[in-house]
Amino acid sequence: MPDPSPAPRRPGDDTAALVARLVDEVTRRLAPESAHPPAELADRARESRRYALLRLRVLTDVKQAVRHLEDQAAHAAAESGAGYPEIGQAVSMSRQGARRRWPGLLTNGTTHPTHHPPHRST
Repeated sequence: MPDPSPAPRRPGDDTAALVARLVDEVTRRLAPESAHPPAELADRARESRRYALLRLRVLTDVKQAVRHLEDQAAHAAAESGAGYPEIGQAVSMSRQGARRRWPGLLTNGTTHPTHHPPHRST
């Protein structure tokens, strides 16, 4: 009999939808007067523009915060022994892309020691 449990979800499957809902909620909280749109057409257009610009500002702030959190996570991953290939894969980019995004990430004492074969005496 087949296992009735659903397939495990990958982290991030619904992340974009969740973030969109959260950003909309933050924007609504920053503009509570938008809950009652004005009756006049010109006022509605002005309110719509104001709300769109507010949402854009919120999204810019979210992007900066996420970028900072990405940097922290990349450093933590490197400190835990992850290399550029793993870090790149985690953010859907190549090893080289990760290296360009976080240059020097693995050169600050976070690289694994190079294996040196035992010295042979002659």
